[in-house]
Amino acid sequence: MSTASSLPQRFLAHVTRTRLFRAPGEAIVAVSGGVDSVALLDLLHGVAGELGLSLAVAHVDHGIQAGSRAVGHAVEKLAAQLRLPFEIVELELGPEATETDARRARYAWLREVQQRRGARYLVTAHHQDDQIETVLLRTLRGSAPAGLAGIGRRARGGLVRPLLPFTRRELLAYVTARDLPVHDDPANRDPRHLRSWVRATLLPLLDERLGTTLRGDLLALGRHAASDRAAWDRVLDRTPDLGLVVQGESFAVARASVCGYDNALSVALLRAAARRAGLVLGPTRARRLVALAGGQSGRRLPLGGGWSAEVAFDTLRVFRQAKAESDRALEAVRPSGATGSARFGEFEITWSPAAAPERIERATWTTWVDGAGWELRPPEAGDAVVPIGGVGHRPLRRLLMEARVPRSERSRYPVVSRGKTVLWVPGICRSAEALPAPGTRAVRLDVTECR
Repeated sequence: MSTASSLPQRFLAHVTRTRLFRAPGEAIVAVSGGVDSVALLDLLHGVAGELGLSLAVAHVDHGIQAGSRAVGHAVEKLAAQLRLPFEIVELELGPEATETDARRARYAWLREVQQRRGARYLVTAHHQDDQIETVLLRTLRGSAPAGLAGIGRRARGGLVRPLLPFTRRELLAYVTARDLPVHDDPANRDPRHLRSWVRATLLPLLDERLGTTLRGDLLALGRHAASDRAAWDRVLDRTPDLGLVVQGESFAVARASVCGYDNALSVALLRAAARRAGLVLGPTRARRLVALAGGQSGRRLPLGGGWSAEVAFDTLRVFRQAKAESDRALEAVRPSGATGSARFGEFEITWSPAAAPERIERATWTTWVDGAGWELRPPEAGDAVVPIGGVGHRPLRRLLMEARVPRSERSRYPVVSRGKTVLWVPGICRSAEALPAPGTRAVRLDVTECR
């Protein structure tokens, strides 16, 4: 059996054995029109039924090369022949765009398509030759061991790369045997792009000098690094004193542990924790985090790319906040009807008419108020609360600090007020103001964190 004819069986065996698609759902297949992505689409289309997948084709016209629109039309025609949904975007990056510019713009759009369609997976055509080039490039750039692991077959957000065991030569033989229409992108041989230079110039020179075992050696290097990276990831779960908590694009650790470990161990653990949250943290920045952990509560450190670190009481927090979210002022929520809901930063509030209970708790995420005229807003200077069962006013800033709300989050914490009077600080303190009598008609308010 030829390599081309056996590829579908080997492809299915690989994705089944490695459980790349662990649940049924829609998969967005990124198709550039080149050999690799066209082979991926054809292979996936042949096994989609067995894997419980529905496919959609997504094509990015970067607007870098002349004639790129024709490639988009060809991919659209291929999707139509396979009776698959088709998505396309024209980015118009221009001929001076770098590989990094194109990659960032491409993935941003592909993720937008995935989110809009509610797709479980985003599938790309990275293959074995890409893996070799990546390991070599990262070696030349002095990457830490975790970076030498190269390209993973799975990544956050349902990203799947099922072609990593297969070579470019195998994929070319497959599309040729199948007579599939493909586009040869001249950028793949343009030495101005570093990866193209490595592919077309450096690797052939190394092959000539070191022999054909070089590629296998680079793949072995990647596997060894991946094994080490996986081991450090498992160490996280076997280090309870670290107190690791991961929530979306953020993580927190006990700073006493970070400061108490050997510095090299702390750096390795922080880098492993960052990977769980989707942050690639180099050794230098990790050492800066270790130093930060030994400082006073409230200190912050920008890490770039929207990421920041903060010492918050006995924890070290690392989090990412979208620039649009951080720059946008929080708008007050005012009810427009008897029943409704609204988003307030990372919180959601719902309201509805309900009879007041016999007892209203002081520090919960649900309360009742005695009528309309309330609003949800950010804290304001001078805010104070008269707690249920308390005596005198308590400054809101003090309540937030005692509740161990990190300093970076206090200005965006929800406050329910009526006029200048604070009625409720969700999860922290209910005021003695605007309490409805038991059994009377009231407005029930529920606030939920949406991290």
